[in-house]
Amino acid sequence: MASWNSVPLEITYEVLGWAAFISWSISFYPQVILNFRRKSVVGLNFDFVVLNLTKHSSYLIYNATLYFSSAVQKQYLEKYGLGQMIPVAANDVAFSIHAVLLTAITLYQIAIYERGNQKVSKISIGIVAAVWLGAAVCVFLALPSHSWLWLISIFNSIQVFMTVIKYIPQAVMNFLRKSTDGFSIGNILLDFSGGVANYLQMAVQSIDQGSWVNFYGNIGKTLLSLISIFFDLLFMVQHYVLYRGKRAVITPKIISKESSEPLVKSSDDPVSENV
Repeated sequence: MASWNSVPLEITYEVLGWAAFISWSISFYPQVILNFRRKSVVGLNFDFVVLNLTKHSSYLIYNATLYFSSAVQKQYLEKYGLGQMIPVAANDVAFSIHAVLLTAITLYQIAIYERGNQKVSKISIGIVAAVWLGAAVCVFLALPSHSWLWLISIFNSIQVFMTVIKYIPQAVMNFLRKSTDGFSIGNILLDFSGGVANYLQMAVQSIDQGSWVNFYGNIGKTLLSLISIFFDLLFMVQHYVLYRGKRAVITPKIISKESSEPLVKSSDDPVSENV
């Protein structure tokens, strides 16, 4: 297994890695705190949370297995070269564990707080069920030949796929409501910082090794950063440009002959920025 050629670059790599870990880990708290303060999850898309839990669970399986399993590491080096470095760091494993825990807490908040008439869509439930069923099939396929690297690459592909689609329900919901009220922008700013630091970390490793193998050897980590950065920029535009100062006002639930649903309207009255 390869070692570092430059001590300064190694230190930079570690600093960027833990900076990404801190940014991404803290990014879960603004939404959790906002939900707690409001005692409401109105404005937070439930599909986003459910898809996110599957995404982080699959990413945890990939990171933990590649980081701790000598058998998987051996298969990785045989495929990409004995001189390569394992592209998963301790901060990647720590982040995944923390992400699963905090996403589960957010899902619990959805169950206990005011949520209006929103519920998890059948499409998201179907996607999650299909993903885990497919993963289970892959486990049985990998057993006879001990194709562990191939198996965890499936989980890596799952997390990439879920990363691509998980942001879409929230972005669409913001567009339909013409507001980001109830969705924490603090989450997005920290997520953006983590994505940039994560990508720079990989670049530092490539510069030191004089090889870009780690970018396609761990394509999931590469795409995770790029996709996160893209959608974070989209949410920033929605919050600070398109729907700035616009708040979706939820009136008390009123039972009438015409409708039993909460009345929702949009207001342009200035509102303090989400936590």
